[in-house]
Amino acid sequence: NAFNVNRQTLALFSKCASKDELDIVRDSFFLGMASQLCPQEYGSLRESMITDPVSFTSIASSLNTPKGLESMVTAARSSDGWESLLAALHSIATEVNSDLDGIWSTLESGRLEWLGALNSAHPLKVILKDALKKDSNRTEKDQMEAKMIYMYALSLSIPALEEPSKAWRGVVKMEDETNPMKNYNADLWDCMSDEWRPLDLGVQ
Repeated sequence: NAFNVNRQTLALFSKCASKDELDIVRDSFFLGMASQLCPQEYGSLRESMITDPVSFTSIASSLNTPKGLESMVTAARSSDGWESLLAALHSIATEVNSDLDGIWSTLESGRLEWLGALNSAHPLKVILKDALKKDSNRTEKDQMEAKMIYMYALSLSIPALEEPSKAWRGVVKMEDETNPMKNYNADLWDCMSDEWRPLDLGVQ
C-alpha cells in the first residue's frame, strides 16, 4: 500500500539533525503518499513545479545531490496546488482512520528529544573522551565506565527514562544528578547490574 511504498522516505527522520530537516522529510513523505492516493492533485502540483522556471531550475540543478530532496520539497511548498494536495491527502487519511499528523508527530518528538539529549550530554562526552585519550593506562573497563556515564547523561533529557535514571542514581550513590563524576565510585558502576539494564535499553 501507499504507506509501505513510502516507508523508506519516512525512515529518513532518523537521520535528521534539526527541525527544518524533519519538516523536509515530513513533506516529502506527504508528497509520496499523495502520488499514490491523490493522483489528480499530485498531477496538478507536479505540472506546476515543472512549468515554473524557478522551481524547475532548482530541482534540475540539485538532482542526485544532498540538496535534491530539499529542493523538491521547497518547490512543492511554493506551488499553488500544495495546500489542495495536503487537504486531499488528509481527507483520505481521515476516511480510513489514519492519523498522518499523529504518526509524524510521534516520530518528530522522539527525534527532537534525542537531539536535545545529545546536545545536553555533549560537554560531558568531550571531557570523558579527553580523559581517556590522556590516560595511557586506560583499560576496557575504563572505556565501559565512560560509556555508562555518557549514557546516564543522555537519559537525563529523556522523560521516559526518569525512573530508571533515578533508580541508577540510588545504586551508585550519586550526590548530584547533573554531575555523575562527583565523588564517583567505580566499584558501583556495574554494567551487569539489573538496575542498569532498563536505562541501557532505553537509551539505545
